[in-house]
Amino acid sequence: MQLYGLDPTPALAQAIAARLGRSLSAHEDRAFEDGEHKRRPLADPRGQDCYVIDSLHGDLASSPDDKLCRLLMFIATLHEHGAARVTAVVPYLAYARKDRQTKPFDPVSLRQVAQLFEAVATAQLVVLEAHNVAAFQNAFRIPTLHLAAHHTFTALAMTLVGAAPLVVASPDPGGVKRAQLWREDLAQVAGQAIGFALLDKRRSAGVLSTERLVAGDVDGATVLLLDDLIASGDTLARAATALRQHGARQVWAFAAHGLFTGDAAATLNASDLAGVVVTDSVPAFRLPPTGLSHGKLQVCTVAALLAQAIKASQDAALR
Repeated sequence: MQLYGLDPTPALAQAIAARLGRSLSAHEDRAFEDGEHKRRPLADPRGQDCYVIDSLHGDLASSPDDKLCRLLMFIATLHEHGAARVTAVVPYLAYARKDRQTKPFDPVSLRQVAQLFEAVATAQLVVLEAHNVAAFQNAFRIPTLHLAAHHTFTALAMTLVGAAPLVVASPDPGGVKRAQLWREDLAQVAGQAIGFALLDKRRSAGVLSTERLVAGDVDGATVLLLDDLIASGDTLARAATALRQHGARQVWAFAAHGLFTGDAAATLNASDLAGVVVTDSVPAFRLPPTGLSHGKLQVCTVAALLAQAIKASQDAALR
């Protein structure tokens, strides 16, 4: 097996490799003066089962488009030089949110990204917490593995269980299934009933609006607000306000991907959230040096979850 980490900040890839008892395979990433790049493996991939780890968020050096293009070209290069199978391990999948047409002549970008992975003969795609799981799975004709981030959050959530009731909430109707699955898992682990709540949210032309409607009993409860990602932080901040107005004792936000765009730090600092928990699928490089105040931000690693998926995939390939 060969394991590659393409992200320029490879902490997550290194942690995955360590949990698998392996080192990352070496590769060259050469930038040319005109902005073009060349990536090549520095070990012979012939006959190898290759896993390429790259989270497709934008960073200070590259856009999601840059990273997607270079990942696809590297997968194609491995195949060109005889790799038996190439699996893309993509903790954050770019364009996953654009899974349907909402305006005339809109692209369905998720499907287009799927076609690009298929075109370079990707054997399998492993993704952490896609925006819409059904749309993600329907977009691809190659095998996919979707990993739910809530498995990483459960241990921390259990520390919040006290005398107060515990409620899992979705900030919008689209996230109901995600929140319900975590609620079921928490109830089994905690050995007690866990409540459920749903908030109303509307977005049109990028403008977010809500009537602060809350369905479910949150009075006196600790609420675990689960979403797939945090961008501006506005959705979760508004949801926390609504939940507190309906009597919630405290509100914690959990999200797989912390993008923290724009004024997210200020928005979340000023919100009614007791804390914000994300995974390390995206480094929190957009946050100011002081980050979120009063220890509000906690990061849970998904290295074990991704390493387990890679090991299971390799075991299946060897059978």
